[in-house]
Amino acid sequence: MTNKLHIKSYSHIKRQTVSVNGNVVFKGDDADFPNFIKSAYKHLKTSYSKFFKMDNLSKLAFLAADTLLMHESLSEEENNIALILSNKASSLDTDRKHQKSIENQEEYFPSPAVFVYTLPNICLGEISIKHKLYSENSFFIFDRFNAEHLYLYANNLLQNNKAEKVLCGWVDFDENSYEAFLYLVESKGEIVHNTEEINRLYNLL
Repeated sequence: MTNKLHIKSYSHIKRQTVSVNGNVVFKGDDADFPNFIKSAYKHLKTSYSKFFKMDNLSKLAFLAADTLLMHESLSEEENNIALILSNKASSLDTDRKHQKSIENQEEYFPSPAVFVYTLPNICLGEISIKHKLYSENSFFIFDRFNAEHLYLYANNLLQNNKAEKVLCGWVDFDENSYEAFLYLVESKGEIVHNTEEINRLYNLL
C-alpha cells in the first residue's frame, strides 16, 4: 500500500441538508429531525427495510454512509472497507429514552427495540449489513471532532493492508441537534488525505 492516500468522496448531513462532495442532494424544510430524515430517505430513494426501526443516531449515520457509498459501485459479495466513526454524545439520545422507560416502577416496561441501540456502534452494523462490509470497525467518543485520530487510524489500517478503503467520520445526535460528516479514504482520489483537508471538509457545511 502506497503512503500517498486520498479522500475519494465525502458526505454531510446538517441543518436539514444532505450533500455529497459539496453538492446538495436534498434540502428539507422541516426542522424536526425525524420528519427531515424520513423525507431525505424517500427523496434519495434509499432502500433498507430496517431504516424506520433504527434510533436517530443510526438513521443519521446510515443515510450519510448510504448517500456516499451508493456512488462507489461496490461488490454485491463482500467489500473490504473498514469503518471508523466518532461523536461526542455516544448514544445519549437513546439512553434517555431507555431510562425513561424503566424509571417509573409502576409502569416498568423496558423496550428491547430501544435497548438494542444504547450502544453507539450499533449504527456500524446497520451500515455493514446494507453494503456488505466485512472489515474492521470502531466507534470512538471525543469531546470534539478529532481529525488527527481519524487520520492516523485510517492510515494504519490501509498501510498495514487491514482494509482496501476506510470510511471515516463524525456522526453526532443529541435531542434534535445533529451533524454527520463521512469521508472515504483510499489510494485514489483528488484530495490528499491529511488532517488539514479533513478539517477543511468537515467545516464545509
